[in-house]
Amino acid sequence: MSAEPGTVRPGGRTARVRAAVLRAAGDVLAEHGFDRLDLADVARRAEVGKTTVYRRWGSVTGLVADLLDDMAEQSSPREETGSLLGDLRANAALVQRTLADARQGALFRAVIAAAVCDARTGEALRRFYAVRVGEWVPCVEQAVERGELGVGTDAGAVVRAVSAPLYYALLTTGVAPVAADGERAARAAYAAAVAGVYGSE
Repeated sequence: MSAEPGTVRPGGRTARVRAAVLRAAGDVLAEHGFDRLDLADVARRAEVGKTTVYRRWGSVTGLVADLLDDMAEQSSPREETGSLLGDLRANAALVQRTLADARQGALFRAVIAAAVCDARTGEALRRFYAVRVGEWVPCVEQAVERGELGVGTDAGAVVRAVSAPLYYALLTTGVAPVAADGERAARAAYAAAVAGVYGSE
């Protein structure tokens, strides 16, 4: 049985083609949004044949799904500062910088908008965030081990509480978060976690 378009992880020249196509797709999303994403245009920008793009990804949603998978794979590693607040501040700073970046911020807005009305894009976006949250969960688990948080704290909920207000502000105001917003989000999530809001016993 052949793999679903956009799910194979190739090497060599094929990997270079994939990288070029995904970079071009990200550029189009950032510049024009999901509605203007066209496989032929992406192929032209990536300087590869249209047939290659259609055969490998099959559809715009297949291409976006692969783009999100690639973004999850390339995400920056988590930082360990030795304290929960320090770790949450590092996480918030990473999210804030990403959303404030002209290209990345626009790309995320486009993908989030597409995920609302396209099931496959929505699934890919949820998979992307599951990977990102999972990367930072150990910071909260270590805080429980150190005694900073109560046993039973929902680590994933704490991590999501850091980034949620930053995304919400971006989507509802159209204004990218600044460093102070990240600091406030981290401190709020920390205070709530210490207070037992996220299920500590």
